[in-house]
Amino acid sequence: MTQKHKSGFVNIIGNPNVGKSTLMNALVGEKLSIVTAKAQTTRHRIMGIVNGDNWQIVYSDTPGILKPNYRLQESMMDFVDVAIGDADIILYVTDVVEKRDKNIAYIEKLSLLECPVIVVLNKIDLSTQEKVMEIMAQWEEFLPNAEIIPVSATEQFNLEKLFDTILTLLPISPPWYDKDTFTDKSMRFFASEIIREKILLNYSQEIPYCTEVVIEEFKEGEERYDISAVINVMRNSQKGIIIGNKGAALKKTGTQARLEMEDFFQKKVFLQLYVKVEPNWREDRGKLRNFGYILK
Repeated sequence: MTQKHKSGFVNIIGNPNVGKSTLMNALVGEKLSIVTAKAQTTRHRIMGIVNGDNWQIVYSDTPGILKPNYRLQESMMDFVDVAIGDADIILYVTDVVEKRDKNIAYIEKLSLLECPVIVVLNKIDLSTQEKVMEIMAQWEEFLPNAEIIPVSATEQFNLEKLFDTILTLLPISPPWYDKDTFTDKSMRFFASEIIREKILLNYSQEIPYCTEVVIEEFKEGEERYDISAVINVMRNSQKGIIIGNKGAALKKTGTQARLEMEDFFQKKVFLQLYVKVEPNWREDRGKLRNFGYILK
């Protein structure tokens, strides 16, 4: 008797900086989501698809839960709400240091869901076994119907248990995507995210949060990719900081991004970066739509 095929959407949600993107990348086995120590690193919903003979898991990384201060953040929370609505399984990622009542409204939403919820207690390598057991007991009280699984995404600890649990809970279904598909995002998207990651790493304060990267040209030749990208900022002073003295800061960011793209695409890359001032783009619905954000 042949085994029935299982398939489903496993959507990862949680507060900023708990390790959602690190967990997603570890589960998928590819670096699809950018990872930095700064909050709000993830702005979009990014899918990573993992296939077996009789199963397909469609993981989704989502922005960290926050109270929106401007339209861009409202759109980021729309991605989270959609992910909660279409999930077959929710992975609610927390860690050993955050307070259990942070953004409590979302935890209350989880308690009302019909789909299975797994609370993934991340970063247990930074704690003691006794403390981890104590936190797990608190989560069992908070969400009595959820399964609590302690992991360390960076150390790849206990991910096999998490994977086995997901596989058990997956619904019977044909695959949602072709078996050779590994993400729903385009090469252009990953090029822009790689540049944005380098901006997050190289610039401080508000600069990364006022920046949006748009790929203007993406040509695939036999020998290399030719990529032209615009870094949009909100003010002239930010443009100056991005470029740096005699262009040094922009050159450093460009070199780092090009090297990572070559590793990701497995092909040589010729990258050109430009900086443009787009005043108040974070509040402009038209610009946000052009940049690929959904708006209610």
